[in-house]
Amino acid sequence: MNSATRRTVKLMENWQFTYQDKKKRLIDLPHTWNAVDGQDGNNDYFRGTCYYEKTVPKPVFGDGELVYLQFHGVNASARVILNGTVVCTHDNGYSTFRADVTKLLKDENELRVEVDNSKNDRVYPQVADFTFYGGIYRDVEFLIVPEAHFDLDHYGGCGVMVSADVKGKTGIVTVRSYLNQKAKKLQKDGLAVCLTLYDAQGKAVATAEGTSAVMKVADAHLWNGVHDPYLYRLNAQLRQNKKVLDELDIPYGIRTFSFDPDRGFFLNGVSYPLRGVSRHQDWKGIGNAISYRQMEQDMELIREVGANTIRLAHYQHNQYFYELCDRYGMVVWAEIPYISAHMPSGRENTFFQMRELIVQNYNHPCIVTWGISNEITISRKHRADMLDNHHALQRFVKKLDRSRPTTLACYAMCHPFHPVSKITDLVAWNLYLGWYVPGLFLNDWFMKFYHWKYPKRCLGYSEYGAEGMPNLHSSNPRRGDHSEEYQAKYHEYMLECFERHPFLWATYVWNIFDFAADARDQGGEPGMNHKGLVTFDRKVKKDSFYIYKAWWSDEPFVHLCGKRFQYRTGQVTDVTVYSNQEKVALYNNGIMVAAKKGRHAFHFKLLMEKENHLEVRAGKLSDSAVIYQTKQPRPEYKVKKGKSQNWV
Repeated sequence: MNSATRRTVKLMENWQFTYQDKKKRLIDLPHTWNAVDGQDGNNDYFRGTCYYEKTVPKPVFGDGELVYLQFHGVNASARVILNGTVVCTHDNGYSTFRADVTKLLKDENELRVEVDNSKNDRVYPQVADFTFYGGIYRDVEFLIVPEAHFDLDHYGGCGVMVSADVKGKTGIVTVRSYLNQKAKKLQKDGLAVCLTLYDAQGKAVATAEGTSAVMKVADAHLWNGVHDPYLYRLNAQLRQNKKVLDELDIPYGIRTFSFDPDRGFFLNGVSYPLRGVSRHQDWKGIGNAISYRQMEQDMELIREVGANTIRLAHYQHNQYFYELCDRYGMVVWAEIPYISAHMPSGRENTFFQMRELIVQNYNHPCIVTWGISNEITISRKHRADMLDNHHALQRFVKKLDRSRPTTLACYAMCHPFHPVSKITDLVAWNLYLGWYVPGLFLNDWFMKFYHWKYPKRCLGYSEYGAEGMPNLHSSNPRRGDHSEEYQAKYHEYMLECFERHPFLWATYVWNIFDFAADARDQGGEPGMNHKGLVTFDRKVKKDSFYIYKAWWSDEPFVHLCGKRFQYRTGQVTDVTVYSNQEKVALYNNGIMVAAKKGRHAFHFKLLMEKENHLEVRAGKLSDSAVIYQTKQPRPEYKVKKGKSQNWV
């Protein structure tokens, strides 16, 4: 979101950091103190209060300007002190917040931020299968704005809200502007809100004036998901006597969408099956203090696999990532971390976080649904209060945004008749049938039964997956072995299962990346959830990544699975190939083994030699690997016996 009248001064370097009241050390932002202990298991990472301090020179600003101190992510609670005065407190670890500090500024300023991620009963999340990293892990800056400006004091928003509809070929763009007190007073002296909508080539296509305005765009070019994520640019100005006092540029896409219980999701009136992934924001050894480049790398991998939708779980993500979703056409499920266990003292916090999520992200065309909660029935305490809170949240969201439906993700043990599953406009389930419980076929049973029982409810799969370790392998993959082969086998089944049930409004792999969950101890690597299609460091695409690429991506490729399963016993071994080509051929030591026609997954039987140089070809495409026949199985391919602890 750009502005010619606003400017920022980044405050990212040379902070004095105090950890657990120990000696200070110098750090740069973004930063978390749990980058190591939040990823190594035992559920013993430090949760408490740490301190960030910095001497900051007064930024350059004029008499007619104000200075805000702005934070984009401090987890989980923050107390901000400037020159001995508390300028704000904030209880949401995933959103933007700011405070007007103009009158407190001196030539040299002492800034102190007290950051607390300790356990409590009032700020979400407190119980969940991921690490709650403490720290100032997103950007901090001075935001310098004109004295009269679009309101910045309302839940971290920018002061302008945009929505769109389409009638025939005409785009209907509705804009609501909110002014600060100074701007409101100037309205009687000729201050006006002037709006111009530009197309992607910079041509003005519509204009309007007023704090509430409607603009019509003839032959609107629609934002059409990954196929054509076309964005207009809304320029909003505060003008007085032809002088621009404040200005915003907001990218925006014109689109319509709908959900049908029998036919799934529709984008711009056309069936558009949502098939995608969930994402956590953390990286190995870095935690949540990631860079913009790392966000771009995440998007590159999600685009490569061919997904067209992302569930941004389980909290508000960085604004830059929502912008990437707008730019690349990713349909988004956005949600708050109201998760696992209802806390009666946390009711107010659910509304606060939901308001910030909607106010700050309202203008993103990628977002089509607001998620109210996730697996909230894991805890059975406070059931009546939990249900009442959900009903109140449902009403609250509909008042804030009538253009998008609500949803929630039900826990696997939450039965289809549970009243919490009937509150939101849409519903989805986190089901791991075939992983935590035996029976992949149970997925078919569940979908058929639910659709039969509730034919008017839109059903989705919000999570599904299986642990897969790229160092663990099996010739006879089974549930619970954590092998790369079982994970791929599981996902082969699920993709075919979803094809048999096209009424699902969306499906989301859990997860695109491995992520930290410090309470876990599974697969021989504690502190991790290994259900990702890509490893935590983003360096290894597991074989299961490629079965999705085979189903979803138009980029021609062929992938030979089992490259890391180099040493195998027996005379015959299975060889699996994933490709979006119609015909593949397998060669061993230069001799063709077989050629097959099919879709997505191609399975071969190979009579092994002692050394096998495998190559698979699909036209001009090829991939290769070397495997060896051994007499004894490699012990390092098998998950070590001992404690295998799920987070619950």
